[in-house]
Amino acid sequence: MSSRSLLFTSSSCPSVDAVLVSASASRYEGDWSSIPHSHGFTELFYVREGKGNFLIRDEVFPIAKDDLIIISPHLSHTELSDSSHPLSYFTVGVDGISFSFHDHKDFKIFNCRQKKTDLLFYFHSIFQELDQKQDGYESICRNMLESLTIQLKRLTDSAFEVVSSQQPSRECADIKRYLDSSYSEPITLDQLSAISHLNKYYLSHEFTKYYGISPISYLNRRRIEVCKELLETTDYGISDIAHLTGFSSQSYLSQSFRKYCGMSAGSYRKLAKKALPVNKAALQSQSRK
Repeated sequence: MSSRSLLFTSSSCPSVDAVLVSASASRYEGDWSSIPHSHGFTELFYVREGKGNFLIRDEVFPIAKDDLIIISPHLSHTELSDSSHPLSYFTVGVDGISFSFHDHKDFKIFNCRQKKTDLLFYFHSIFQELDQKQDGYESICRNMLESLTIQLKRLTDSAFEVVSSQQPSRECADIKRYLDSSYSEPITLDQLSAISHLNKYYLSHEFTKYYGISPISYLNRRRIEVCKELLETTDYGISDIAHLTGFSSQSYLSQSFRKYCGMSAGSYRKLAKKALPVNKAALQSQSRK
């Protein structure tokens, strides 16, 4: 007889401090019109059958069976069904956590149809538990959600983190999206105040409360991340990169880069050119020290 023992250490399990606020199962039958809308919570949208398009702000993305779309709070979106292949889908609303994608986007579409793990099982189980509300259904739903996020990390090459957080106000979410897309423009706190229609001191306080960093510091960090990408993948001069990323001068870029990365932009480029792709993570880690 042979035996095999495995030690399970509960402290190694991540905890997802999430609250499930809604779940729905829908099938398009031509009896309603899709209207762009947003929520104050994160939404998970899983396509069970059919195909169509997903409208996020002004962008259109094709979707089909076994696609999963994660939508951040306050992000305008809707689904557009193909009339000959009507969409059937689950939606789950989750409060208390956010998905932090490493490319700074506030949504992600995962193509899961070629994966071995059947993600539909988790969505069906969550919907069933919320529908029946038997004893202990809250715990089961939380565990299902935690298992789902772990499976997503296994199944996708798109890096993301699940972090506990208070949901930002619509104004703060809009300002973050503006900074992510408009970092190359000259931006001041007064301009952000005018865009959000909030007092600049209140805006800075609220933004810092939700994101852990002030709006202008977030802007500089976003610019630095783009600088690193350009240093790794292009031969642009430092002055050109400063212009492309919104820094007022090459000297300000150099000062900010050394502050955030602990080395000059030139030194980072030399390391990036020498490093193999498998060592990129180590390079990123070294630049943060």
